[in-house]
Amino acid sequence: MTRLSLFVSALLLVALGCDGLPGRPDPADRYQRPDEITDFDALYAVNCSGCHGEGGQSGPATPLGDPVYAALAEPGYLEQVIAGGVPGTPMPFFATENGGTLTDEQVSILVRGLKARGVAADLGPAPVPALVASKSQLEQAELGRGERAYGEFCARCHGVGGSGGESAGSIVEPAYLGLVSDQALRTAVMAGRNDLGMPGWLKVGKRPMAPQEIGDVVAWLASKRPATAASSRVRDGK
Repeated sequence: MTRLSLFVSALLLVALGCDGLPGRPDPADRYQRPDEITDFDALYAVNCSGCHGEGGQSGPATPLGDPVYAALAEPGYLEQVIAGGVPGTPMPFFATENGGTLTDEQVSILVRGLKARGVAADLGPAPVPALVASKSQLEQAELGRGERAYGEFCARCHGVGGSGGESAGSIVEPAYLGLVSDQALRTAVMAGRNDLGMPGWLKVGKRPMAPQEIGDVVAWLASKRPATAASSRVRDGK
């Protein structure tokens, strides 16, 4: 074999890469930089499952795998929360521009993957209340109406005053209210926790909750939050 032939053969080996040689690892098993990962399941497992549960169910935080939640949450809202987190709560920011670890593309992959879970959700007859309340809706909420709505839709499980009942625990515990935002309370009321046996606004009573009743219940629950924690909660869709 001539020197030229040897040189060409060496170039071919380099072009093919070491992974193509006998006994070498499969290219699919090669190390990927964190910012190169584009698989939804891999991104979710590393960044989300610790709080939201494997597959988006049965975690301590919002069940992202629930079809109703996925259908209610607008893409822009999901992107905002994933990228920027929720100040004053355990939800951190993930976008690299905010000091996190996820690129804009990876945030978008998570948003699309989560929204895909809501394609077959049954949201009942239109109009469907917005998951994120508007400023005017927040301003119109009343504690008295909220207490009455709580009694009609929630007390059967969570007990009088929210301190716990036979089938569900307290939702006015200072430790709990100090960790969640008003939006998290609204999300729980609307989407429920089907993974834990808690129905959402559509099936929680003999009739669906009206949009105003949802806002009133959230305001009433938020009023039970300790004053030290209340000052750090945000009521603008976080």
